[in-house]
Amino acid sequence: MRLEPITWERLTDALAERLDGLSPADGGPWLKVAVDGAPAARPGDLADGVAQELRLRGREVIRVGTSGFLRPASLRFEYGKEDPDAYYDGWFDTGALWREVFGPLEPGGSGRVLPDLWDPVTDRATRSPYRELAPGGVLLLHGPFLLGHWFPFDLTVHLRLSRAALARRTPERWTLPAFERYEEEVAPADAADVVVRADDPRHPAWTGLP
Repeated sequence: MRLEPITWERLTDALAERLDGLSPADGGPWLKVAVDGAPAARPGDLADGVAQELRLRGREVIRVGTSGFLRPASLRFEYGKEDPDAYYDGWFDTGALWREVFGPLEPGGSGRVLPDLWDPVTDRATRSPYRELAPGGVLLLHGPFLLGHWFPFDLTVHLRLSRAALARRTPERWTLPAFERYEEEVAPADAADVVVRADDPRHPAWTGLP
């Protein structure tokens, strides 16, 4: 994989420019974008930067984090609070993401997206109001393990950390086998349209745009 040095500012600008000229693959009016990465890679920060640049270009954006679509604690912790397989397979409510986020953005959909569903702190539904994404708007979904679910993304960005960097920057070390499994089963660096190497957060490098 050939990587070129880039700054975060140039990266967000390049991604926003690409998205501003991209047409949805399904023929509908909304773009759907993944910013995939372990929490240690801070995918939400990149999603924030891209969202800001898109808004400067006059595009409406909804940011959705998978941390708002966790399953209830009774399901997440069924096999204990530090089970890496449960973290990989059972923590994130992919069915709710399909229903509340992707379904409304299908061609002919309402455009009414639920930004979050479950608060892991209170272990209760957030009861957040739906947000309507206008035609021409962009969904930015960020979080870990986004690839491999057949989500209908128009552009996928994977923030990659080496095994050593991931271990160094992940306090919850029990989750590390889940990310190893993701590498083995999904190979996100091969599946993503854009890969950003973020071992040193001060000096990212990327593969460029497809």
